[in-house]
Amino acid sequence: MKLDGRIALVTGAASGIGRATADVFAEEGAVVVVNDLDEADARRAASELGGPRAGAHVGVAADVSDADSVRALFHEIAERLGRLDVLVNNAGISEGAPGEQDRINEQAEAVFADTMQAMAGASRSVHWDITANISDDSWRRMIGVHLDGTFYCCRAAIPMMVAAGGGSIVNTSSIGALVNHPGVPHYSAAKAGILGFTRSLAAELGSRNIRVNAICPGTIDTPMTKPISPAFRTMVMATQPIGRLADPREVALTALFLASEDSSFYTGQWLSPNGGAYM
Repeated sequence: MKLDGRIALVTGAASGIGRATADVFAEEGAVVVVNDLDEADARRAASELGGPRAGAHVGVAADVSDADSVRALFHEIAERLGRLDVLVNNAGISEGAPGEQDRINEQAEAVFADTMQAMAGASRSVHWDITANISDDSWRRMIGVHLDGTFYCCRAAIPMMVAAGGGSIVNTSSIGALVNHPGVPHYSAAKAGILGFTRSLAAELGSRNIRVNAICPGTIDTPMTKPISPAFRTMVMATQPIGRLADPREVALTALFLASEDSSFYTGQWLSPNGGAYM
């Protein structure tokens, strides 16, 4: 049992990578706090977790992009469980505004078709033209959930981990922080910011016996990636030697490694389960 008796919070854990991570952590002996935006979803997911601590898992709703909501989340963890050993900042969104993903998909299809024609010798005539059309609200929402949410949760977790004598923080970044990722500049900016924050926090907290690392997943088969256009999926498949999307559990096992003592000499690092799309 790699997390036997540990208290672990996984944000955005009602589905996708977060749910797979909660499942793996529960199997490895942790008491898991399942956070999600919707309270019913969080409680349902917690009730479905198994492992040796089945029945002890907790579902708590919170909006990680809201500082007060995060404070309430951590207050409830302290009141109900008394400490926190592991934090996985996983909560995320794929679009900053309603309908944005549809517009990006349409553009991706057009760019893909134009690229195929260009490869046959035609001149390029279609351009991404995404950034000039992103609204302030969309930008702020994307940064708010991913980067602000990671900061708010880390800030709240640090005093609890210091009191417990140490801990492990795993931040979810993306391959979009490592490679050119057209169509989602606000997402890429947020995920790149998470990597910088991870390194800075790791340097700060090493003396407190708190390790801070990040995961940079490639394209994973989750509800968040379902709306991605066929053209974008084709481009993804063409860039990676392992020609498929990852299963969420494959990312969850990376989170387990970083959360457990198996990675006891890792801090300030990122691991990227991406099928070879970035080497």
